[in-house]
Amino acid sequence: MVQYGLDYTRCRWIMPLLLGLAMIFGIIALVGWGWVNSETRPFMQQGSLWRLCTEREEWECISLMDFAWGKAAAATFFVGFVIIVICFALAIIAFAIPTLRFNFIRGIGGLCFVAAVFSLMGLVIYAVMVSKYLRENYPGGIRNELSWSYGFGWTMCLMGIGMGFFLCCLPLYEDHILGNVKPYYA
Repeated sequence: MVQYGLDYTRCRWIMPLLLGLAMIFGIIALVGWGWVNSETRPFMQQGSLWRLCTEREEWECISLMDFAWGKAAAATFFVGFVIIVICFALAIIAFAIPTLRFNFIRGIGGLCFVAAVFSLMGLVIYAVMVSKYLRENYPGGIRNELSWSYGFGWTMCLMGIGMGFFLCCLPLYEDHILGNVKPYYA
C-alpha cells in the first residue's frame, strides 16, 4: 500500500472518505433514538442522548438536559463530533492540494485522537449514569440494553482512533509515497 497508496488519484481520497463516514455515524448517533432500551414489568423505557421516555399507560418523557451528567454526556460527545467534522474539512483540503498533503497531516491525526477522547468520555458518562438513574428510579430487576444509536457513537469513536493512528504514521512514508526513494530489487 505504501508504494501505490496515496500517490494514485483514486486512492488518495480514502482517508477523507473514512472521516466523512465517521461524521455520518456521528450524525446518526446524535439524532438517533435508540441509545438505551429497557423493559421491566410494568415499565418500558426508551432513550436517546437527549431524552428518556417511560411507558406506563402512556409515554412520559423527561429531558436528560435537566441532569448535570446528561449535559456532560451530550456536550462531550458533541464536541467530539464537531472535531471530527473539522478533521474531515482539513483532510479534504490536505488531500486536494498535493503540496500541503504532508505538512499538517499529523495535526489532523492528533485532532482525530482528541475527538475520540471526547466522544469516549460522552459515551462512558452516558452508559454509567443512565444505568444508575434507571436502577434508582424504577424498582425491581431492570435490564438495560444500549442500543443501535449508541453503537453508532462507538463506531465514530473507534474510527477516530484508527484514523488518528493512520494519519500520524502516514508522513513516515512520505518519500515512498511520493516516489523519492530508489526502488530496491532483490
